[in-house]
Amino acid sequence: MKLADTLLLMLGQFALMSLFAIGGANSVLPEMHRFVVEQQGWITHQKFAELFGLAQGVPGPNMLVVALIGYHVAGIPGALVCTIGLIGPSSVLTYFVYRVWDRFKGSAWRELIQSAAAPVTVGLVLASGYIIARGAAASWVAVGLTAAVAVLTATTRAHPLIWLAIAAAMGALGLV
Repeated sequence: MKLADTLLLMLGQFALMSLFAIGGANSVLPEMHRFVVEQQGWITHQKFAELFGLAQGVPGPNMLVVALIGYHVAGIPGALVCTIGLIGPSSVLTYFVYRVWDRFKGSAWRELIQSAAAPVTVGLVLASGYIIARGAAASWVAVGLTAAVAVLTATTRAHPLIWLAIAAAMGALGLV
């Protein structure tokens, strides 16, 4: 496939994902995974998880994984195309929906949509976590580390970067 064809395919798919990214880019991670890993075969499960981990470990918006995926597939043009594809359509849609949304403040259908969107977003983010955990499960130690970090993050008030630093140290020591 030519680079231009690849870039157009990435732009179209990421633009489409952008329009149903309720709750942010993390809510469409399963679809991203399906597209780049399972359908196109551009990256492996493990690479997808590594790119996600890297994107979460650096400062900035949580959608940096999109730029990393695009860069991995098609270099800097890929990073730009994927980022523009994921940000552009949802930004334009948000602009117009917000104008209408504010006009119907207090209406029953608006309250209904808000009530329904929260559980859908939680479900999408949980599915994303499952997809990433599958890709990170390179060994039983990695599975245990994933489970331990999930439990510690959910049950303690410690900053998640602490768990990231511990996991990075374990990786550097060859324990994972």
